[in-house]
Amino acid sequence: MKIALFDTKSYDRLHFDEANRKYGYDIVYYDASLNRDTAILAKGADVVCPFVNCTVDRNVVDVLKQEGVKLIAMRSAGFNNVDYRYALSNGIPVVRVPAYSPHAVAEHSFALLLALVRKLTHAYVRTREFNFSLSGLVGIDLYGKTMGIVGTGKIGRAAIDIAKGFGMRVLAYDPYPAEISGVEYTDLDTLLRESDVVSLYCPLTNDNRHMINARTLSDMKDTAYIINTSRGALIDSDALLEALKEKRIGGAALDVYEEEAGIFYTDQSDEGIADDTLARLISMPNVIITSHQGYLTKEALSAISETTLSNVKEFEEGKVLTNQVK
Repeated sequence: MKIALFDTKSYDRLHFDEANRKYGYDIVYYDASLNRDTAILAKGADVVCPFVNCTVDRNVVDVLKQEGVKLIAMRSAGFNNVDYRYALSNGIPVVRVPAYSPHAVAEHSFALLLALVRKLTHAYVRTREFNFSLSGLVGIDLYGKTMGIVGTGKIGRAAIDIAKGFGMRVLAYDPYPAEISGVEYTDLDTLLRESDVVSLYCPLTNDNRHMINARTLSDMKDTAYIINTSRGALIDSDALLEALKEKRIGGAALDVYEEEAGIFYTDQSDEGIADDTLARLISMPNVIITSHQGYLTKEALSAISETTLSNVKEFEEGKVLTNQVK
């Protein structure tokens, strides 16, 4: 089996090479993202392995089928960038990695939250310049505050455990609520009104795109913080920027951005970025943005590599595809 791995970074190669020792597949690594211009690179491959910012639309699927690709193996939990129905109708199933390390993403969201509410980035820059003043660094306690968890899948539940550890009251919203001790399920509007922190842990669908928008932001406390480590398009970035400018929200910490493709995972330091909204968000003192690194731990990368190659093995052996997108 030959696998074409797209949008590859050095850490991907390291962990896939390690996991592949027991599989022995022929893995070809491409730095380029998979899209209609690069799909031809999959010629001769049995499997393509895209990442979250690749675009696997109908045009790409057509090229992949023409070049003999038999399986699309996403190395991520999300698959909103793949036209999986069209792929399947063309005889190409899509598999994914539904759970690699929910703790990695949940822990990163709280790292962002703590850095935001305790103004750690400002403190770090000051002390690097030998400025040890504490003026302007007053933060808040998380203890006793209300945490609103949107999405109570594996990552959301890991975040709930962390929030409880901080002594926070936990509100939750999910179309499919689960029985979780110490959690109050409510509707989204109530959660937004009552929460001091709102954190998103849900996949992107047609129904929840821009679920955080001008209207829902107006429902939030003007001291509330919003955290997003899921998918960028859950938030209307322009509406968020306006709310921040008008001080109708306390701050935001984002590990994802709705127009991140072509920006995140790349070095833009020499030329800057043309996205005015992202540039404005980055410049704001009460905003922290990281480059979609919530999953980036050794444990998660190992799990992603192992599960991806295990998915390929199931396909090769004609078994039921445990992690197929249906």
